[in-house]
Amino acid sequence: MIKITLKDGKVMEIEEGIKISDIAMKISPALYKKALAAKIDGETVDLMTELHKDSSLEILTFEDEMGKWALRHTGAHILAQAVKRLYPEVKLAIGPAIDTGFYYDFEADFTFTPEMLEKIEAEIKKIIKENHKLERFELPREEAINLMKEKNEDYKVELIEDLPEGEVISFYKQGDFTDLCAGPHVPSTGKVKSVKLLSLAGAYWRGDENNKMLQRIYGTAFTKKSELDEYLNMLEEAKKRDHRKLGKELDLFSIHEEGPGFPFFHPKGMIVRNILENFWREEHTKAGYQEIRTPLILNEELWHQSGHWDHYKENMYFTNIDDSDYAIKPMNCPGGILVYKNSMHSYRDLPLRLSELGIVHRHELSGALHGLMRVRCFTQDDAHLYMTKEQIKEEIVGIIKLIDKFYKLFGFEYFVELSTRPEDSMGSDEDWEIATNGLREALDSIGKEYRVNEGDGAFYGPKIDFHLKDCIGRTWQCGTIQLDFQMPERFDLSYIGGDGEKHRPVMVHRTIYGSVERFIGILIEQYAGAFPTWLAPVQVKLMNITDSQYDYLKKVEEALKENNIRVEIDTRNEKIGYKIREAQLQKVPYMLILGDKEVEAGKVAVRSRKDGDLGAISLEEFIEKIKNEIKNKTN
Repeated sequence: MIKITLKDGKVMEIEEGIKISDIAMKISPALYKKALAAKIDGETVDLMTELHKDSSLEILTFEDEMGKWALRHTGAHILAQAVKRLYPEVKLAIGPAIDTGFYYDFEADFTFTPEMLEKIEAEIKKIIKENHKLERFELPREEAINLMKEKNEDYKVELIEDLPEGEVISFYKQGDFTDLCAGPHVPSTGKVKSVKLLSLAGAYWRGDENNKMLQRIYGTAFTKKSELDEYLNMLEEAKKRDHRKLGKELDLFSIHEEGPGFPFFHPKGMIVRNILENFWREEHTKAGYQEIRTPLILNEELWHQSGHWDHYKENMYFTNIDDSDYAIKPMNCPGGILVYKNSMHSYRDLPLRLSELGIVHRHELSGALHGLMRVRCFTQDDAHLYMTKEQIKEEIVGIIKLIDKFYKLFGFEYFVELSTRPEDSMGSDEDWEIATNGLREALDSIGKEYRVNEGDGAFYGPKIDFHLKDCIGRTWQCGTIQLDFQMPERFDLSYIGGDGEKHRPVMVHRTIYGSVERFIGILIEQYAGAFPTWLAPVQVKLMNITDSQYDYLKKVEEALKENNIRVEIDTRNEKIGYKIREAQLQKVPYMLILGDKEVEAGKVAVRSRKDGDLGAISLEEFIEKIKNEIKNKTN
């Protein structure tokens, strides 16, 4: 018999060699029905896995991230099986699960069309109905290569040949289809209840522009049709809110062929950006931060010292100055560290909180670029905090509260994730344990719920990630808090303690917006371009009915500007209904309409974007109303 410890702490004694699916049935028939995969000692595995030793066990359903992942990974295999049935000459590349579903890349001597996708989707439904079991098997390297050569799958052969010596080479078989795959998968194709193919795209093999362009089919999968329908409705709503479309319509930003991945902000976009950055500065000053600015380009040696060269050089841009190699910074932290090193610090100076709105450049493949969401140049709202080990908990709590204040202002719900040590990491086990426990204790002390994301920390330390949930249910990872013992060691950072001796500070990296550009993109979609009054590029559109109101209109405009209200005038010889419709399309919060009656009474007719006609009121009353709205940052 072996002992199995469940997620709730309960211990079961069961016979050795039992399959996880059978354990799920013993726990509860309802759980067995919902089960998709499992975690054994933190590793995600198939339900078909047999247990031979004492272990911790978590049964995963579609409510769990890795449960979704397993289901959608199987969805990708079903897609590939359907394509091979219909078009046997097509070659398979890769087909992973992704956050929103899955994709599979194919090489074909024809172009897939939307009509073909319908045919493939019909075949997928057949495969699901056939309910094939997924069977995992392993092969030695040569046998694995020969199997894929027999199937004429050149890309699979290349993948196997690139695997390190001694690596387990596994396959999954479902009915008449076999694919190279590490897994895990759900037990049978019938578990994948609802599948929808979504779109077609081009994708270079292995993401390298020098390689062959393949055809990528995107899809998604759910356990219930109602969940799929809800997701498809969300996609339709997302199209209407697409920040690229709205950014163009509202004249906020543009991206040009002359600089793919490098956004151009227009005057109205700069207003939004400046408001966000000024608010950020105000709140950081209140919270005891000091702002710094560091150079864009720094000597290559700095990036070797920081460790970025070993972990990040593929994403960096380089240049040569005076026969020395320099790098354009992909992160702000090494520059901030040089600011810290410029002075001697006492324990009385700590915690030291240095903030920076720093422009960084990171190389992204052209196919991955997406409006403001995925760019090559962006402003990171960084802060680096230096502290003693005793100050860790209090400082992390302070950062969490500051982040919470920002997100609540914009109306975002969010969830928190604690990410632990990755395989590719620096530092000792002891440092990682202290750092991880420091973050955990801070979260626990304020009762903040979180989930653990094993192995997803930064290479220099564990982190807390903040995932925003927008008004249509999508999530965006923005804020992060990363605890770092490694950089202070690498750069020999120190402070003089109460004992007069040198000590090593602890460093924390953190962001709130993450990327200012990306956060603006998220806000555009969150508000569907209809920014709250305090954030709107134009707060009031002033319009006359005929030329006879022009002088009064100019007086009203002047009064609004004197009160720092952003106003535009529309004096075109157009019908007032047309002007109102256009202002509505531009998503201006308030329209002031001036006719002869308003001139005579010294009033303004107010129309709200949100509430429609509010009637005529005095200009003073309107100014007081809108100033209160701006001051209170009403959403």
